[in-house]
Amino acid sequence: MNYHHDYHAGNFADVLKHVVLARVITYMTQKPKPFRVIDTHAGGGIYDLEGEEAAKTAEWRDGIARIFDTDMPKDVADLLQPYLDAVRAVNGVGLKHYPGSPLIARHLMRDDDVLVANELAEEEFQRLKQELRRAKSTTVLNIDARHAVKSLLPPKERRGLVLIDPPFEEKNEFKDLATAIDDALARFATGTYIIWYPLKDEAAADRFVAVATSRPGMEFLDVRLQVAKPFPGLGLTATGVLVLNPPFVLKAELETVMPALERHLAEGPGSHFGLRTDVQ
Repeated sequence: MNYHHDYHAGNFADVLKHVVLARVITYMTQKPKPFRVIDTHAGGGIYDLEGEEAAKTAEWRDGIARIFDTDMPKDVADLLQPYLDAVRAVNGVGLKHYPGSPLIARHLMRDDDVLVANELAEEEFQRLKQELRRAKSTTVLNIDARHAVKSLLPPKERRGLVLIDPPFEEKNEFKDLATAIDDALARFATGTYIIWYPLKDEAAADRFVAVATSRPGMEFLDVRLQVAKPFPGLGLTATGVLVLNPPFVLKAELETVMPALERHLAEGPGSHFGLRTDVQ
């Protein structure tokens, strides 16, 4: 696997994924009982925005940099605050680093909430282990994500969030992802699942979402963001986040946040967002 998230850290897709992650964890901390977060593709933990990889693409400049210190309406700012506070926590003055999902999660979780961060790539695993070496109630694993889903569910706390964020380098990634989700739901049907996916082939993404949400009574939110109409050389212009068993407040929160994210992250004509749900 050749994927290195350093090139893409803090881009518009990260912003969408991590805003959703922060809102779900913020909701879960409102109840006193501890919960568990399982991050199946945790990455390296933190990314240097001034490093060689990030400098080559500068994707973060059209992502987190556009909303980091930007004035927002109060209702939007309040909803973004947990996410942005997690970003600020790894920075001093200015914006020089970007936290991956395990650092964002750990920042927002309480001491007795359990984080399991899994990363298969050895170099990234070593970085992640170093970043989380002092974190409370945290385990860092180095196993295949599909094995992690099977071996870590259900969590003993019986409250849990599973973040699945594959690199989408394999030809059958959507098919394999749907299988993994089915396996996970068979073990932990009441858990909340956040699944990130790129929108390069909308028909394939639609088929994946249809399969992943096909269980009777499954509640879900599928949020998508396109920052520009695709054209050759622009790279990824649209992304999606599927949430299974979402908190009941998430739909209204995203309806408030997404217009602002679209406005600030748009890169050209054709930008838009969509929010599809079976949550009543």
